[in-house]
Amino acid sequence: MNIYVSNLSYSTTSESLQELFSAYGSVTSAYIITDRETKRSRGFGFVEMANEPEAQEAIAKLNETEFEGKTISVTVARPRVERSGGNNRKY
Repeated sequence: MNIYVSNLSYSTTSESLQELFSAYGSVTSAYIITDRETKRSRGFGFVEMANEPEAQEAIAKLNETEFEGKTISVTVARPRVERSGGNNRKY
């Protein structure tokens, strides 16, 4: 199950996010989304957990809790929507 985590501290790392969720079960992956140009965190990320009941427990227990100085929001991630590249204008 893919989990969306928002309102993260800009200093949060993928490793610390994985460690937080590991308390609730096996974490397949955890990553922070960064700005393409500055490489700075955008304040949100995703955690993938293989076991759905463990993922649901993590969401229930971690949503609206404090992590690294900020109150995080934890929800089931929505499916990714394909977007156009943005540079396909016709002149």
